[in-house]
Amino acid sequence: MIDLRSDTVTKPTPEMFDAMMSAKVGDDVFGEDPTVLELEAKGAEILGMEAAIYCPSGTMTNQIGIHILSSPYEEVVCYSGAHIYRYEGGGVAGTSGLSFRLIDGDRGRLNAREIEAQINPNDIHYPKTSIIELENTVNKGGGCYYTLAQIKSINAVAVKHGLKMHLDGARLFNALVETDEKAADYGQYFDTISICLSKGLGAPIGSLLVGSQALINKARRVRKFMGGGMRQVGYIAAAGLYALENNIPRLKEDHKRAKALEEALHKCSIVESVLPVDTNIVIFKLKEQHKVSETLELLKKKGILAVGFGPHEIRLVTHLDFDDAQLEQAIAIIKSL
Repeated sequence: MIDLRSDTVTKPTPEMFDAMMSAKVGDDVFGEDPTVLELEAKGAEILGMEAAIYCPSGTMTNQIGIHILSSPYEEVVCYSGAHIYRYEGGGVAGTSGLSFRLIDGDRGRLNAREIEAQINPNDIHYPKTSIIELENTVNKGGGCYYTLAQIKSINAVAVKHGLKMHLDGARLFNALVETDEKAADYGQYFDTISICLSKGLGAPIGSLLVGSQALINKARRVRKFMGGGMRQVGYIAAAGLYALENNIPRLKEDHKRAKALEEALHKCSIVESVLPVDTNIVIFKLKEQHKVSETLELLKKKGILAVGFGPHEIRLVTHLDFDDAQLEQAIAIIKSL
C-alpha cells in the first residue's frame, strides 16, 4: 500500500532510530534533558532567533505562539484556509479568546495591501487587530510558498501598525529548498515561528516554537498548562535533531516526485484540474460526476491511500518513505483510473 495521505506517515530510518536509542536524556520539565536542549539551540540558530521550545505537535506550537503574542478579545489576520483556523479544533478561540479576520489570498498567500485593508480601526466596537499569521508552505494552497521579499513587505505593515507576526512553518524547509533563501533570515521578520519535525523532515513526533528568550520563557509556562511538559523526551528529540541535520536537502526529491504525479493527473480522465505543484503537496479536483468518497475507495483498492480535501478535491503528499519504485506504481494506478 502506497500511503500518500500525508508526510506525517513516515517511519524513522535505521540511522534516525540509532540516534534515538543512543540519546542522552534527563527531565525536560526541569530543563535537564541534554538532547532537548541541543535540539532547541539548533532550531533557534537555524532560524536566526534567540531560543526555542520543544513540543509534542505543531498544533501546540502554533497555539502557544498565538497565545503569548496576544490578549483575549483581540483578532488574528490570516488565510481563510489556515491550519490554525481550520484544523486546530478551535483552539485559538478557546485557549486565547481571539477572533479571526480571514483573507483568501492567492492560493492562501497574503499580500501587504490586502492585510493592511483588514486591520481594524481604533474603535471600541471592533476587536483590536494584534497578529498577522502566515503559513509557509500553504497546505490548502497546494504547497505554494512565500519568498522573503513578500514576507518583508508584510512585516513592514506589521511594524507600521504595531502588530505581531507568527509563522506556521510546518513545511518551511520545503519552501526554503525551492527559494534557496536562508532560514536564518526569517528570524528578523517574525516574533514566533513554529516548525514541524514530523512532516517532510521525517521525525516520528515533535515541533519547535522559536522566538526571543523572553517569549520562549512565557511559552514554557503556557506549554505546562496545556499539558505539554514532557520528561525523558530526549529519545524522540534525538530524531528531530537528526532530521534537522540530515533530512533538509533531500526534500527536493519529494518535490520532484510530486511534479511527476501532477503530470500523470493532468492526463487522467476523471480529473478536472490540478493545482500547480510547487513542493510536495498535490491537490486535484475531480470531474463533477465523480465522488470523492468513491474515488478514495477506488484508489485504496488499487493500492494508494489519499485524503479528501474538499467537496471535489483529493490531496496526495510525497515524503521520504515514497521512493521511485512506488512513484512508478502510483503513476500506473493513476493511469488506470
